[in-house]
Amino acid sequence: MERLYRYLDRKYSKREQVGLAAAGITLLLFLFFQVVISPVIHKKSRMEGEIVTRKKALMEMVTLKNDFDQLKRSSELSERHFLQRDKKFTLFSFLDQLAGQSGVKENISYMKPTSSKKQETGLKKSIVEIKLNDITLNQLTSYLHGIETSKNMVFVKRLSITKKGEQDGFVTVVLQAETVES
Repeated sequence: MERLYRYLDRKYSKREQVGLAAAGITLLLFLFFQVVISPVIHKKSRMEGEIVTRKKALMEMVTLKNDFDQLKRSSELSERHFLQRDKKFTLFSFLDQLAGQSGVKENISYMKPTSSKKQETGLKKSIVEIKLNDITLNQLTSYLHGIETSKNMVFVKRLSITKKGEQDGFVTVVLQAETVES
């Protein structure tokens, strides 16, 4: 210990003093960087990462809100169409009448109606399966267009088209149309 005191008590040359001062300043700069600068840089980079994450979340929320708004508008439009539909509307009679208008009524092989009622909502889902024999693609297009564009909220759930033998341009079609009734 006494040796240490003698070493510290000793007079240093100008060169040694500059070296010790430089070492001291370097040590202080290192400690300052470790204690002050490094945590600030680390916190800044962490915050930038959080900003990127939150921007992504915000963009996703905006997208989801737009999707929700579009679904809400679509739902309101569907509800309006549903309420404006004739109270005596039935899917079977609608499809039969449309078949007459499209010129495919004579080609109907069968029409099988089915329905199921959802207890939670009290609404009834009606489905009619129709088989059309020997019709042209123009007749089919006209019939499908009438179904899909009607304001009665009728949709084609399933469609099967088969080319009919040797006859050119004629097909056999089995389709299922569906709607919701009260």
